Amino acid sequence: MSTPASGVLYSASVLLAPGSRGPSDVKTTKAHHTAKGFKNPWDSWQDITFAFAARFWWQMITGKVKFPSTAPPTVPVQTPEFLASRNTPQLRATWLGHACYYVEFPSGLRVLLDPVLEERCSPLSWLGPKRYTDPPCQIKDIPIIDAVVISHNHYDHMSHPTITEIFKKHPNCHFFAPLGNKSWFEQLGIKNVTELDWWDECDLVLSPSQDSPAKVEGAVEDVNSQSSPSEVIKARIGCLPSQHTSNRGIFDRAKTLWSSWSIESGGKKLYFAGDTGYAAVPELPAGTNDHDPEHNFPTCPAFKQIGQYRGPFDLGLIPIGAYAPRWFMSTMHADPHDAVKIFQDTKCKRAMAIHWGTWVLTEEEVLEPPQKLKEALREHDLPETGIFDVCDIGESREF
Repeated sequence: MSTPASGVLYSASVLLAPGSRGPSDVKTTKAHHTAKGFKNPWDSWQDITFAFAARFWWQMITGKVKFPSTAPPTVPVQTPEFLASRNTPQLRATWLGHACYYVEFPSGLRVLLDPVLEERCSPLSWLGPKRYTDPPCQIKDIPIIDAVVISHNHYDHMSHPTITEIFKKHPNCHFFAPLGNKSWFEQLGIKNVTELDWWDECDLVLSPSQDSPAKVEGAVEDVNSQSSPSEVIKARIGCLPSQHTSNRGIFDRAKTLWSSWSIESGGKKLYFAGDTGYAAVPELPAGTNDHDPEHNFPTCPAFKQIGQYRGPFDLGLIPIGAYAPRWFMSTMHADPHDAVKIFQDTKCKRAMAIHWGTWVLTEEEVLEPPQKLKEALREHDLPETGIFDVCDIGESREF
């Protein structure tokens, strides 16, 4: 990961895009808003009540729910090879574990998604889920970060230590998050924050400057750029629905919004699903396949709307893990079969799997999600590879 210096700076500006495309009834009624926060306004969502959660914990205590072994081998980890300049003819995406991706756009834009690179995803550094695969790099190894996009405020997606480290190394990076999260960033001293509602869009414009960093407000330093200083980098960033929830403590559930995202720049369009469920599956007899045609459980309609109004996408980053037991997790987390349906609904041309391979959050075996993904692809008459793939942590793919 070499980092030859060049000293080119980019001054960032963000403008809301009024009249962005989306379902008019959703944008007008704001059915996902409540007096105290937000909700999922679909039959495919089941509220996580205290009794619901207590039932899961009791089953875990009594041994009915068991966490899997993390003994190696699990998921291979390799050292990422980030580009030494902003020049790339293709969309380039590097998986950094769980839901974190580093995406390099042909325009020169460099975006980091849901970065969490510390050992535990927890409010405590000594307790909580611990990585069973190492982070492939640290923030100091990433040469350019123009923007950070956050799907929601859970600890495995929005990390105080990692965000703080990004702010130290890239103090003028711009952060994008769903409604209600801006104050969290401001408490860290981060002012370059834009929060958006579902179906809102904004334009990010990075304009080159030869001034010193101290003289440029909102400047993002490109330590590797070999591109012409006359080039302006433009991107349209859209906040989109997902089926999930939010909280960082006991008493703040659903106080801030959760979302998926679209990013379009340099002629390439990315869909980042973040963390989402797809269906509401009740408890079924052991061994029952809830995806059999005989079952017709409610599914989330938002993904077809995303495909209709914002698709097609060159690449989708779609979650495939943390889904068992289904009666508890289906409303919040997609399994591989759900992921293929999200892939189809959103009209993604290609997809890469996220939300697996890093922490044990649920009871499925750690290598089960990619196996089930291949099964789901076959059932939908799609090739097992080349359309919706998994990769090693730290591996880059071009699209």
